[in-house]
Amino acid sequence: MKIDDSKKIAERLVDTFIETGKISMDLRAKGLKKEIKDDNTPVTNADIEINNILIKKIKELTPDFPIVSEESSKNKHLDNLSNFWLIDPIDGTSDYINNKDEFTINAALILNNVPMIGLINAPAKKRLFYTYGKNFCFEIYNKKQIKLNCTKKTNKGHVKAVSYSNTLNPVISEIHKKLKVTEYVRMKSSLKFCVIATGEYDAYVADARASEWDIAAGHAMVINAGGIITDFQGNEIRYGKKDFKNTSLILKRGEIL
Repeated sequence: MKIDDSKKIAERLVDTFIETGKISMDLRAKGLKKEIKDDNTPVTNADIEINNILIKKIKELTPDFPIVSEESSKNKHLDNLSNFWLIDPIDGTSDYINNKDEFTINAALILNNVPMIGLINAPAKKRLFYTYGKNFCFEIYNKKQIKLNCTKKTNKGHVKAVSYSNTLNPVISEIHKKLKVTEYVRMKSSLKFCVIATGEYDAYVADARASEWDIAAGHAMVINAGGIITDFQGNEIRYGKKDFKNTSLILKRGEIL
């Protein structure tokens, strides 16, 4: 896909992400309808409504690409996909239900098993991020568009990380030591990826957990802003794996030491 084509797709989806962000806030204010899924995780009427809006718009823009969504069983059985969309209509549903502000809306286009286009809206924080190729990564904040580049070296001796937990297991703790992390904060949802793409934080390390739709848009954001993502063994992260399960992750700014 040519960069002009990916740009057109991403920019046309920005308005849809603004719309779904407003819907997520409005529905929460009105009171959510909640259910527990078979995997014992919550889902709300907002997850379903936003999922349907995103699928409709993405099908309109790219009718030939399969769509795999957390909130839809369609296409989850497919193996060996290399060009497809991954959607997570509400990442951080528990926080969303509990009136916290780190939940996000996510979509990513995977090409040749690697994320190229990514969109993430954190509506409660009024921050929207999108990317459509290497060196084309942006945040829209207060109606201003900011180009992101996270390759700038961090302050010497001060490396800040984000973590999905307040406590680190021994493996992650050891990787933090190798990265010379001096402090870390807990953060939920794909917002962790965005704050590395912006350069606000320097690293994120995670065990193999969750699913590909949880990280694909954030992955696109980080690599297109100049960051680096591998598994614990230093391998490139590829998408379209069996059951769309994640591997371990090490994210870092291009030069953090």
